[in-house]
Order: sequence, then structure tokens, then C-alpha cells
Amino acid sequence: MKLERRILNIENLQVRSADDGPSLISGYASVFNRDSVEMYGFVERIAPGAFTRTLKEANDVKALWNHDSNYPLGSTRAGTLKLEEDKTGLAFELDPPNNSWGNDVRESIRRGDTSGVSFGFYIRKQEWDETDPDNVIRTISDVDLIEISPTPFPAYPDTSVEAREVRAAYESYKATRQAAGAADEIDTPSPEVQAELEAIATELELAEAENE
Repeated sequence: MKLERRILNIENLQVRSADDGPSLISGYASVFNRDSVEMYGFVERIAPGAFTRTLKEANDVKALWNHDSNYPLGSTRAGTLKLEEDKTGLAFELDPPNNSWGNDVRESIRRGDTSGVSFGFYIRKQEWDETDPDNVIRTISDVDLIEISPTPFPAYPDTSVEAREVRAAYESYKATRQAAGAADEIDTPSPEVQAELEAIATELELAEAENE
């Protein structure tokens, strides 16, 4: 399995006063049934219940600043990160440390400079819906959650690393379908879809080249 990350622009990411001590950060790390932007030939959504198992297993999930392990913001084991799956998605409440980077994150969110939240995960279960070949949907229904991260870059995907993750997911999808005897459905899409896939592939290659 490969670690994947997804970033959402969260409208209600907020800093609120605590009863004592520094302010808390709250919002959603993931929202259910929200389609991603079109990626490498498909769109993606997170299904309700995708975090149920991983939260029950009570593994230590970290909160990091922009995925940087040098700047830890909290953890479920320490009780400084609280996670709850509700009907909307994966809600969190974070109590960052009262130090330089913890206070910087609070101020960045308070000012509106940081409006995204990302989560890192391993996929346990996923389904592909290719009923409409022009609108292939990847639904992620079970994950191992590793970390969440407030981030100032809420694009989806926004880096060459995520572009490679998307490419890998699509190539894995094609390989699975080929093994099932459906290679023609994947390898010979309509001319419109083929042109769109080629354009996306070119954009991904350019993004990777710029970030090497």
C-alpha cells in the first residue's frame, strides 16, 4: 500500500477560545460524498463510514503542520487531537502546542491565510464505477488514517507528489480491469475521453518536471 494524501478547502476551519490555555482549532479533515476535481480520468469521493474502523482501532493519529513531522501539532494518543466521524465527514478538534509553530498555525488560520486541511491515509477498500465511461468514479470506503494537517495550499491535487499518486491510482485501476478481461473498455475510450486523458497526462508530466 502507498500513503496517499487529499486536501480540502474547508469553509469552517476555525480557531476558537478554550476554557483555559491557548485556543483550539476545529473543522473537518474530510467531507463525505464530495466529488474531487476531475483527476487522471476520474473523480473521487470519500464514502460515509470510511474512517469507522480506523478510529475504533485507536491507533495514534498525528496532526502536523503541512505534513511536516518536524512540526507536530497534536496526537490522538496524547489527547491533543480529537477525531469524530459524523454525518458530514471526519471532524477534528486540535489543541496545538503553546510554542512558536503552534501559535503561528493558530494565527495563520485566524487571519484566513490557512484554509485547507489534508489527511494522509492508506486505502483498505475502494470501488470503481465506470457505468458512465465519461464519468468514472472512485469511491474510497475504508482507510487507515495516519495524520491530518492544516495546510495553506488547499488545491486538489496541488503538487507533483499528489499528481503521481493520482496517476498511480489510475494505472492500478487499468491494470485490474485488464486482468479481468476488460482491457478494451479502458484502453479504447471515446475520442473525446482520450483527448481529455492525454491533456491531463501532459499537465501532470509538466508539473512533475517543474518540481524535480
